[in-house]
Amino acid sequence: MTDLQVRRAGEADIPGCAAVVNGWIDATPWFPRIFSESEIEGFIREAFTEREIWVSGEPIEAYLSLDPATLKVGALYCARTGAGLGKALLDRAKDGRERLWLHTHAPNLAAQRFYRREGFVETGRIAPEPPETVEEISMEWTR
Repeated sequence: MTDLQVRRAGEADIPGCAAVVNGWIDATPWFPRIFSESEIEGFIREAFTEREIWVSGEPIEAYLSLDPATLKVGALYCARTGAGLGKALLDRAKDGRERLWLHTHAPNLAAQRFYRREGFVETGRIAPEPPETVEEISMEWTR
């Protein structure tokens, strides 16, 4: 497999990150669109200075958002699955850390399989809080 390039995102990458998320929302029948495309971009922009945001691809095909204070992976979205993009980003997030945690959507069985392959274990379930409507699963990875 080709070595996938992962780099720290710059502010100019925010629209590309939002496009990946919005593409995923639009392609996922069980996930309702609660927020507009511009609101999604605004959320990423708000988080930009407080989180480590990593991207892969040119144009951006995948991105990961990590809160370095809490070690929570707040987002991992890939425009192409099965290409190693998510693994490359998650490997970068794991680098130099002993622990990470995240929430994934309960209906997203493919994501759960991916996270388990990457060493994450389920630690709990989270009921949706409005306006959210999809149950989430809490997962944790330790070195």
